[in-house]
Amino acid sequence: MSSNRWPLRAALASATCGVLYGAAQAQTAPPLESLLRDASAPRLSVGEAETHAAEGRAHQARAWPNPVLDLQVENVGGDGPYRDFQSAETTLSLGQTLELGGKRGARVAAALAELDTARSRASQNRVTFARDLFVAYATAEAAGERLVLAKDGVELAQADARAARLLVDNGKEAELRVLQAQAAVSAAQAEQSRAEAEADAALARLSALIGGEQTYAAVTPGVLDRAWTVSAATAQPPAVAVAQAEQIATARKLDLERRRAAPDVTISFGIRRLAGDDATAAVAGVSLPLPLFDRNRGAVKAAQAEADAARARLLIAQADATADRRGAEGEARAAERSAAAAREGEAAAREAYRLAKLGYEAGKLPLLELLSTRRDLVAARQRHIETRLARAKACADLAQANGQIAFGGAQ
Repeated sequence: MSSNRWPLRAALASATCGVLYGAAQAQTAPPLESLLRDASAPRLSVGEAETHAAEGRAHQARAWPNPVLDLQVENVGGDGPYRDFQSAETTLSLGQTLELGGKRGARVAAALAELDTARSRASQNRVTFARDLFVAYATAEAAGERLVLAKDGVELAQADARAARLLVDNGKEAELRVLQAQAAVSAAQAEQSRAEAEADAALARLSALIGGEQTYAAVTPGVLDRAWTVSAATAQPPAVAVAQAEQIATARKLDLERRRAAPDVTISFGIRRLAGDDATAAVAGVSLPLPLFDRNRGAVKAAQAEADAARARLLIAQADATADRRGAEGEARAAERSAAAAREGEAAAREAYRLAKLGYEAGKLPLLELLSTRRDLVAARQRHIETRLARAKACADLAQANGQIAFGGAQ
C-alpha cells in the first residue's frame, strides 16, 4: 500500500465516520452551533425553570395584603328580649393590614435580587453547557479520526505482512519475519476494535448530553481544525456573577428580616345595625400586635450569617476566576504549540515510513526497521489527534473562564 494515501486519509478522516460505522443512511450530527441553538437538554431546562419560578416569586412579592371582610351578629339566641333578632346588633366591617417599616419595598427588592441570581445561574449553566458540548463534539470527532487511523494501521500492517511473505518466498527473509508481521496485524486489529468501541461511546455521550433521543453515527467534521478565537474577557466570569448576585440577594434578605421586627397595623371600618333601636352607626378600629415575645431576632441572626457567607463566597469566586483564567490562557498557548509540533512530527514520521518501506522492498533494511517506523507513524498520527483535541478543550476552558460561549454563540 502506497504511503501517499496518508495525507488524503488525514483530510477525510472525520468526513468518513458514518461509513466506518457501517450505516450508509445513518444521521450525522448537526454542526456544533446548531446543536446549541436547538438543544433541549435537561441542563438548560433546569435553569429556565428556576428563572421562571423566581419571576413568579418577584411578581408575588409586589402583592398587597388582602383586606378582611368581617360580619358579626350579637345579642341573638339568648333569653328574654334577646330570644330572637329583635335586639340583634349586626356589624359589617372591612379591615386592612398596613405593612409598616418598609416591609413591602424590602420584600420586593429581595425577590428581584433572587431573580437576578436565578438569571445569573442560568447564564452560567448555558456557558458551562456550551463548553461541555464543545468538548463532547470534539471528542467524538477525535474518536472518529482514531478509528480511521486504526483501520489504516490494519491495512498497513497487512501490506507489510504481504511484503514480508514475498521476501520469504524469494528466500530473502527468514520465516520468522512473517510471524512477526502477522503479530503486528493482530495487534492492529485489536486496536481497531478498541477504537470502534471508543467512537461509539463518544457519540453516545454526545447524544446524552443534548438530551435527545436521536443517536448519531458521525459528527460534522472540522471542529478540531477550526481556528477558534477567544476574545478578551469583557464581562465577569459566570461564577463571579453568580456569587455577586447571591451576595446582593442575602443583603436584601437581611434588610427584609430586620424590617419584619416592626409590627403591622390593621385598621377597620364598618357599619353596625342596632335592631332594638332601629338605628345604624359607624364603627372603626385599629389593632397593633405587641412585639413582646417574637422580635424576629433569630431570623435576623440567620440572615446576617448567610450574608457573611455570601461575601466570603464572592471573594473565593473572584480569586478562583482569576486563577482559572490565567491557567486557561497558559494551557491554550501550550496546546497550540503542542499541536503545531505534533503536526510537524507526523509529517516527519510519514516520510520516514516511506523511506523505510522503499528500503525494505529493495532489501536494504530489515523488517524490524519497517515495523518500527510504521509504529512511529501511527504514534505520531495519534499524538497529532490528541494534541488537536487538547487544543480544542483548552480553547473551551478559556472561553468558559471568560464567561463566553465556547464557539462564539450568543449567551
